[in-house]
Amino acid sequence: MLMQDFAASLSFKALPEDVLKVLRRSLLDSIGVAAIGSQTDMARIGTKTARTMFGATSASAARCLFDGQLASLAGAAMAGAMTIDSIDAHDGTSPCKGHAGSAIFPALLALADERSMTGQDFATYLALAYEICYRAGLTQHDTCADYHTSGAWTAVGVAAMTARVIGCNPMQIREAAGIGEYHGPRSQMMRCIDHPTMVRDGVGWGAPSGVMAGFLALNGFTGAPALTCEGPRWQDLGETWKLVTDTHYKPYPCCRWAHPSIDAAADLMAEHHITHQQISSVEIKTFHNATRLAGHRPTTADEFAYSIAFPVACMIVRGQIGPAELAPETLNDPEILRISTATHLIDDPHLTQISEGKRWAQVSLRLRDGRMFKSSPRSPRGDVDMPLTDAEIAEKFHLFADPILGVKTAETIENLCTNFDQLDAPGLQSLLDLILSKPRI
Repeated sequence: MLMQDFAASLSFKALPEDVLKVLRRSLLDSIGVAAIGSQTDMARIGTKTARTMFGATSASAARCLFDGQLASLAGAAMAGAMTIDSIDAHDGTSPCKGHAGSAIFPALLALADERSMTGQDFATYLALAYEICYRAGLTQHDTCADYHTSGAWTAVGVAAMTARVIGCNPMQIREAAGIGEYHGPRSQMMRCIDHPTMVRDGVGWGAPSGVMAGFLALNGFTGAPALTCEGPRWQDLGETWKLVTDTHYKPYPCCRWAHPSIDAAADLMAEHHITHQQISSVEIKTFHNATRLAGHRPTTADEFAYSIAFPVACMIVRGQIGPAELAPETLNDPEILRISTATHLIDDPHLTQISEGKRWAQVSLRLRDGRMFKSSPRSPRGDVDMPLTDAEIAEKFHLFADPILGVKTAETIENLCTNFDQLDAPGLQSLLDLILSKPRI
């Protein structure tokens, strides 16, 4: 099936239950990340700039995520994407080496805030956007030598979704995808790995680029073809769902590439009853790009997010990586710094070779008494072969959301997300009102 026909014709009745399950989990997970992200400097700067440069107009306006103030649809999408992207804990796709939901959700929330939708509508638009984003991302990685951020390929899926939402026909949807691909940010991901800053995963520009592409296509602007919407990755579109097979969830708010090392360290500590005071050094064997995370002494939240040694040390010392570990004072914790600076990263050719579509690492802990404990090579929790349970997703949501929104509001959001696809238009609007308003706690 052609991309534009899939986007134009997909109906809620065509969505399998396993697709809906992923969408429910991703919605709750993304809202929790957005809640804690709304407190970051990156979110405040992004939202303020979006309102300044993409202010509300009489023709269209939407509320900014967890802010409540109005911006244009593109501005609200930009602000929301930067808010979610500011905490590196959102859902992702290891085969695409990136994240779709952080662009899709804020764009669709903006569109839904401007026009009435039911839960079934919302689920349908999410499903088509995720599927197109994933396939565009895979195609881009197949055909481009450089490793681009998620903003590059999410612009394509958001464009197609926006075009469908605002009533474009199949040919206009095709033009929108081409415009989104052409104007989307072809930003270099490894630049942010090597030099971590607020540019992060590029979705802050991917989301508004996609929204604007949809409206340009509706008004007659042309841009087809989208080269990432052609080729072998698209042959089974409408028959199988990459959304189901490729979506992962993060238990920790840092780059996915660090997660297998964090899990391995945590398991070694528990299995051998080790305390952090016993550890003299740590050795991490992992794939090449992960060793570029480094981050033995991060000084900012961005450097923390794109590090590996420091998050592993956090897990060893504190047994968790949650909101407390995102606090600025954690960066100066002497015991975490001791272990982080005593961590050696090894670029392992075999683990690099097998880290296609998955992420692998092996950790060794050397104790002060000379003993060494070594894990087996492993991939991270949260992938489809080691999924987080619904209870773990909910626990993570409350860990992030309760301090920002209050327990009662967070519980209401969780209940609405559990079956959001069955909400009528007023019910979906109730959910939007909770997540598009400024937290009052």
